[in-house]
Amino acid sequence: MPFQKYGARRRSLSALAILGAGLMAVGGTAPAAAAQDVSSQQWYLKDMQAESMWKVSKGKGVTVAVVDTGVNASISELRGQVLEGADMSHNPTGAHKDSDGHGTNIAALIAGTGASGGIQGLAPGAKILPVKDVVDARVDSSDGIVSKAIRYAADHGARVINVSQGSDAVSGQLPRTLSAVKYAIKKGSLIFAAVGNTGNKTNYVTYPAGFPGVVGVGAINREGKATKWSNSGDQVGMVAIGDEIPIHCGSNVCTSYGTSQATAITSASAALIWSKHPEWTNNQVLRVMMQTAAKPTTGDIPSSYLGYGSVRPRKVLLDGEGDPGPANTNPLLAREGATKPEPSGSASKPAGDPSQSPASDEQAAEKPAAKAKTSDDGGNTTLWVALGAGVVVVGAAVAFTVVRRRGGTMARP
Repeated sequence: MPFQKYGARRRSLSALAILGAGLMAVGGTAPAAAAQDVSSQQWYLKDMQAESMWKVSKGKGVTVAVVDTGVNASISELRGQVLEGADMSHNPTGAHKDSDGHGTNIAALIAGTGASGGIQGLAPGAKILPVKDVVDARVDSSDGIVSKAIRYAADHGARVINVSQGSDAVSGQLPRTLSAVKYAIKKGSLIFAAVGNTGNKTNYVTYPAGFPGVVGVGAINREGKATKWSNSGDQVGMVAIGDEIPIHCGSNVCTSYGTSQATAITSASAALIWSKHPEWTNNQVLRVMMQTAAKPTTGDIPSSYLGYGSVRPRKVLLDGEGDPGPANTNPLLAREGATKPEPSGSASKPAGDPSQSPASDEQAAEKPAAKAKTSDDGGNTTLWVALGAGVVVVGAAVAFTVVRRRGGTMARP
């Protein structure tokens, strides 16, 4: 099974790059007033009080690794924003080559400058380290390539590692990826990974989001409710806006949705906070993010649908909230602030109380419990999905799936 990207474009897509031999692309985009610039359509920046936050921090001095399909550094909003990076693929074409567009859009959502009407990133002062991990089903082990990508990011100064993709394999099939995750966290990186867009279907736990210490990111909508399709379960650490996000799709601007986009917003939020407090460790940045998140109004914490809540960097940057606490204690592993009993199993434990707000009862009731796959397909045939670009790319043994799905927004201040 392939490695997938989690995100989706809406309505028509004029052209779509296909990754790997024999892959089929399925999906759609919604062209959104192409005559306008992209930033004018990024409504969530106003909701997050981005302009006010940028007076305090723009993410300067923080490197965010984008482990994805590559990053096109030549588009207007990313000129001067992208470091050299590396291509870990079996047949590398360069970290700055992105035939799909998923990685480029994720990078722009994080650190785009908005130049020439392009995407305005939430952390425009941050730098992007592109780490390309395109998998060729005929010759590649996805576990090997993704693990090398994460290790490279950690070894090359990435404080934040954004992984808007995942695998629905059994965790034991990805030993090298798990080892790389542990390595990166020990080196001081924060890893944010999309949880997936099949919450109203299979709702499988995806990895690396399901690995201990990784912050699994789900999506909420404009009303601050968990989306129907955002995966749920114990692997959800936080949520962020993932719906109605304008991105590039060829020469058009499209409205997109997905946990990929939510993960990018979360990574950018971490960059803003870390830039303001460069002396903090990865644990301390994560702690204040968890403390200042907009919490579910009912039910236990962490919520199976919202985790510890929706990211609100303005609470740290503008209101001065959050206690960084101990430098060497991971607050996620320590379950700081949790009221829900500790799960006895893995992150694949079925979702709990479906009535937790801000997720609506109607939405949550339709979600199946999170499941762990029981089949053993072997590490080389793992399905990796890119979680946020609007197309589904399915291939022979191992391929990428770009599943940019409708996903949510930040909770209202």
